[in-house]
Amino acid sequence: MSEPLIIVTGGAGFIGSNLVRHLNERGHRHILVVDDLTDGHKFANLAGLHISDYLDKDEFLARLQCNADFGRIQAVFHQGACSTTTEWNGRYMMEVNFEYSKQLLLWCQQHALPLVYASSAAVYGGSEQFIEQFEHEKPLNVYGYSKYLFDQYVRRVLPHARAAIVGLRYFNVYGPNEQHKAGMASVAYHLNKQLKTGDVCKLFEGSHGYSDGGQTRDFIHVDDVCKVNLFFFDNPARHGIFNCGTGRAQPFNDVAKAVLAWHGRGKLEYIPFPPGLKDAYQAHTEANTKALRAAGYTQPFLDVASGVKQYLDVMNR
Repeated sequence: MSEPLIIVTGGAGFIGSNLVRHLNERGHRHILVVDDLTDGHKFANLAGLHISDYLDKDEFLARLQCNADFGRIQAVFHQGACSTTTEWNGRYMMEVNFEYSKQLLLWCQQHALPLVYASSAAVYGGSEQFIEQFEHEKPLNVYGYSKYLFDQYVRRVLPHARAAIVGLRYFNVYGPNEQHKAGMASVAYHLNKQLKTGDVCKLFEGSHGYSDGGQTRDFIHVDDVCKVNLFFFDNPARHGIFNCGTGRAQPFNDVAKAVLAWHGRGKLEYIPFPPGLKDAYQAHTEANTKALRAAGYTQPFLDVASGVKQYLDVMNR
């Protein structure tokens, strides 16, 4: 019998392309990548990977709506989304992140297909606790709201689900294949770029009671994100919404020190916040990983020093 198909939406993007790589490393080749290559630079993320087919996201959605036959399918990884947190076109955001996701979810349930999808820590927004519970979910932008709303929809479907549904709330993900994200790329990416063209890397000055560069985030390497996705792929009896972070907040200064150490040169400077950003800035995130661990995920997570070194070894070779 031929290998069943695995569908990866957003497969040419940052997390999606790394997930395809991890699937390839497991021997999977029969992979349908769904994406929007309006930004043709993203093709580079798929070059060298094994996939069996590619579909534009609009064509894929049209096929879902007419219930096209894709053959035997093992699972769907839904990584496709507009992840630009500064995008305020709410109509576009809800169409891409909510309606598209909802239609894919219903199609997966109709065909009893496991779905692992990308949620976001942006659903917590103004919260001081990062626990997968409604009372802690306070999105601050329309991107976070689009993810929040889909999570609420999933919660209504879960009690009657015909197949596993897993939402993963990604925290601050960094790693290879994020170059197309431009301003939305990780701080490690930008600091490395600054040192490749000069001798100074820059962080924001202190805020919210934190010292210069002392604001903390839960930084997670994309390889760890992929491992969490594949854990639920391997364990389709698990379902629910889970934080996908290390559970360990580290200051931005730690990222800068790791980048400076890799280059063996340079200095760190602190700059003022742009007008209007400081008040809306999220100064601390830290995933509560109790639910993820209770689901059976036992793998350790890379810390910033190890993860950034691993990233730059790939990025700068």
